[in-house]
Amino acid sequence: MNRQLSDEQLLAQCRVEAFRGPGPGGQKRNKTSSAIRLLHEQSGITANAAESRSQARNRQSALIRLRHKLAIYMRQNVDLSGLPDPKLIDVSKRSFEYSAAMGKALDVLDHAGWSVSEAAELLGISVGRLVAFLRADAQLFAEVNRQRKRKGFRGLNSS
Repeated sequence: MNRQLSDEQLLAQCRVEAFRGPGPGGQKRNKTSSAIRLLHEQSGITANAAESRSQARNRQSALIRLRHKLAIYMRQNVDLSGLPDPKLIDVSKRSFEYSAAMGKALDVLDHAGWSVSEAAELLGISVGRLVAFLRADAQLFAEVNRQRKRKGFRGLNSS
């Protein structure tokens, strides 16, 4: 799966379901199906959004969540010709490129056998900088520690 897909291209790979959202909201919530569930058919990964009464806003939120989950759970082979790229992790969490940067960092970690020092060297950054990037996202950090423990490494410290 290419992480640089446009929203339309990613939606084309998904089954989109609208449903009535849970929780309070009175009559309006009970009459409209504004909550969105996206199922990425290739991977089986789902993302939901129901915060807004706007179906369009919920679709956008669900897309952001889906990109995040795909970056965490879908690995791709690493093209080492584009490395090192120290600017790879200099991406705001609000940026469209964040999920792609997160996925690339995980792909490099996977390639390095989940060794943070080897991955940092491949990326051309310090170990501390890579760990800080990983710590900034709780789900990302948890997945890295899960994979490291599976490989026999100790988990990274959360502080």
